[in-house]
Order: sequence, then C-alpha cells, then structure tokens
Amino acid sequence: MEQTSTDDYHYIRQKSLEGGGIRKKESIRKSGRGTARERIDMLLDESSFIEVDAFVTHRTDDHGMFMHETLGDGVVTGYGSINGRRIYCFAQDFSVHGGSMGEMHALKIAKVVEMAERAKVPLIGIWDGGGQRAHDGVASLGGTGILLDRLVQCSGRIPMLALVLGPVVGVSALGASLADYTILGEENGQLFLSSPLETPEVMSGELTPGDLGGANLHASRSGIASLIAEDELDACELAAEILSFLPDHQMANPPQTPCDDDVNRLNEELESLVPDSPNRPYDMVKVIESIVDDGYFMELFNSYAENIVIGYARLDGKPIGIIGNQPKVLAGCLDIDASIKAARFIRTCDAFNIPLVTFEDVPGFLPGVVQEWGGIIRHGAKLLYAYAEATVPKLTLITRKAYGGAYLAMSCKHLRSDYNVAWPTAELAVMGADGAVNIIHRREIAAADDEEKEPTRQRLVEEYKNKFGDPYVAARNGWLDDVIEPKESRKRLIRALRILSSKREWSPPKKHGNIPL
Repeated sequence: MEQTSTDDYHYIRQKSLEGGGIRKKESIRKSGRGTARERIDMLLDESSFIEVDAFVTHRTDDHGMFMHETLGDGVVTGYGSINGRRIYCFAQDFSVHGGSMGEMHALKIAKVVEMAERAKVPLIGIWDGGGQRAHDGVASLGGTGILLDRLVQCSGRIPMLALVLGPVVGVSALGASLADYTILGEENGQLFLSSPLETPEVMSGELTPGDLGGANLHASRSGIASLIAEDELDACELAAEILSFLPDHQMANPPQTPCDDDVNRLNEELESLVPDSPNRPYDMVKVIESIVDDGYFMELFNSYAENIVIGYARLDGKPIGIIGNQPKVLAGCLDIDASIKAARFIRTCDAFNIPLVTFEDVPGFLPGVVQEWGGIIRHGAKLLYAYAEATVPKLTLITRKAYGGAYLAMSCKHLRSDYNVAWPTAELAVMGADGAVNIIHRREIAAADDEEKEPTRQRLVEEYKNKFGDPYVAARNGWLDDVIEPKESRKRLIRALRILSSKREWSPPKKHGNIPL
C-alpha cells in the first residue's frame, strides 16, 4: 500500500529524531552524558522547545566523502524559554559523526544565531563535538567561517552563553570561547584547539586529555571557564542563573526582581572586619555578601586570578556587576591575569547596561621580572581602558589601600567614576607610607643614630599618613565624594544607584577605540 503524505511526514520526522541511532545514543548515556535533545529538554521550560531545520542534511553533491544521510546533520537548533524568557539555542549531537561540524551543521547554527540577533533574545549553545568534519573537506571550513562571523556580530548585542559538555576540538573551541560566559562540565567538558591525539605530551602519556584541556585546567590556568558544573543539570541551572542578571539585548535594561532585603539595613559586622594592621588579610567576599541583597553573590572565574573577584549580585533588586580586590591572595595586588579577568567582565557589564560596583583594597601592581616581561603594562592598561570606556553607572568603595597606578586603574574619580566613597580606614597615596618614607627621607633616616633610626622612621611614617594617606585629604580635593562609616555601605550604595539609574553619556562618534589587546 502506498504511503500517504501524512505517513511520509511522520516517517521523516521520526528519522530526524533518531540522530545517529539508538546504539550510539546508549553509548553516550553510558559515558555519563546526555543526548542533544535530552540536554535541550533539561535547559528549557517544559514543552517550550520549537525545532528549526530538523530536515537539513549534509550536501549530497561532490563536496567530499559522505557517509549515510542523517537528518539534522548532527546539531539540534530552535527556540524556547527559560523561566518564561525567550531564548534561541542549539545542541551538538555527538551521536552523529561525533558531533563534528560539517558545512550544513555550521550553517544551521549560523542561522539560529542570526535569528537570535534579529529577535533580540539571548543565545545558548551546547557544545559537544570533535571539530571540523574531514569528510566535508574545505566546505566545512567555509560554513564554520560564516558561523564565527555571526557570533562575532552578535557579541555585545545579545547575551551568549556556551555550555561545553563534551570534548570540543579545533575551530569549534574558538566558537565556544566567543560566548560571554563559558560553562564546562566537570567530568566531560573539554576544550582543545589542537586535537589531543596530535599533542606530543598526550601521545607519550605525560598528560591525559583532561590535563590538557579539561574543566579544571580551563578554570584555573587558561581562564576560559567562567564556571564548572557538577553535572549537566547543574550546567543548565548555572546558565539560567547567569541569564537572570542579563537583559535580552544591548538596548534593554537588566531584569529587576522584588527585593525583600531592607534598603536601609546597616552592616554592623563591617565595623570590625578590616584588621588594624594594614598587612593583615581579610576576605573581600565577606564584605560583598554583607552589602548585597540577601547576601547572594554569584562569583565567576573563582579559580582564576583569585587576587581579584568578579561576579553578579543585586542591590535594591537591580543586577550589578562587582569587581573587588582580594586582600587574602597576593595582598590584592593586580597582576596580568587579574587585569585581563576584570577588564573583560567590565566590558561585558557595560555592553549590557549593568552598573559596576568596585570594592577596592589594592596596594599596587604586582612587581617582578615575570610580570614585567609578561606585559603587565599592556594588560594593566586593559583594565584602566575598560573602566574609562564604560558608560554605565560606576560606584567605588575603598575599604583600605588605594595606592599608585593601581588606584587609578580601579575606577577612580579621574576616570569619570560616578560615586566614590571610602571607609575611615582607607589610605589613598602614591604608595604605602613605609615605602614612601624610605624613599623621601632616606638621608634623614641614614643620618640618625642607630638607636634613633627606627623611632625617626616611625615618626616620619605617621607624618606621611596624616599628610597624604588620610581619606579626608582625597575628599578635600574632590577625589572622594564622601567618607562613610562601614555600616552605612549598603544604604549609601543603593541611594547612589537610584539617582544614577537615568545616567546617559555622550561621546564624539568614532568607529571604535583601540584597547591595548
């Protein structure tokens, strides 16, 4: 009996759902990973997914050596919602040619990226594929190039998140790293630009693929992983949490949530948090959690450049981006990695209209041959550039040290920061009083009797602190808007944020600046 057109549709539709077949899907599940459709169901609200291009397959002309035809060509694309918010998404299907990216595979993703940009909604990609498909020849590179161009064009226009839940190799790894935030699965998430099968250290057994490009490596060494997920469900939940701080597109405001935390709540615990000794460490995260709504701070890149903390929180129900020096790691000094980490976060927040709140306790840039030869000048300039370029509301709270060039780079008043305040414990100076006195008064100290050297030095240190380091000196010059009691920090920051909500900046037209990359 001849099939009806409806029968044809259901038959073809079922084929598109099969992917690489039941046997390959079961093998994927045994490895602890989900299939592409299972991951999308996990990510999106129930029954909200609408698939796009389910019937696309690789070209059947003479582009290269093709295997049997597979509907969908190894990637599932479409749109749906997360907590009621519309998003576009895609998930690579490892059961089809190992998730490798052929020409039509890449063009499918490029199409959904362009659709997301037109609709002005976020994009989430689930990456799990073995690089460019050799069977497609150079055509796979052509499709991939179009995809990469679309991703670059969307950058800063819509939020883009990447979930890396399997091995991602080659140019596909570049695509995943173009996202604003990249989340790697702890067990299976891997990123490689060169295949581990071609890496001498892996081939010789010195390193495993996980040592070369696993989640922990990219979280602590390369700085690619924004967060590490315990499993695939956790990865989806982390993506939804990040998305809750971000707007749909660059012209929209971030989503505001009802705030039950009293905006006038005093932070009594902050009165004794900073140690009396300027050289003793404390945890800046505790300062942040004390001030923000409900004590919730979503820290990002927490294993990379730990001497600076970045992440999202809320004040008065409004999302804010937080940058804070961490005194308990390298005394909070800025180094190459910290500068890069903070600069990109600042530019991301600025792109999506998220106010910046800086918690400052910085003794300077980290000295040393490694830093100087590694380009600390150029990388430190990135941080300064990012702050100066940002047009969102910029608030700065100085808790203790603000020395030298690092003070200038950390959203100072001279870089058009909007609201700068300090605690009474703050010191604003070219350098610490001890170092300054040793330079300025070295002859006087050297001329003193041995018994008088230390008392003379201590007297000069106190004089220097009173003359230059006291926060009221900076306040008298207008470089601080106020000196506040620590317990009033939350109340003062919220008040400033409210008045700055209508802030707009105009700059002369230009194509773009030239950040020192």
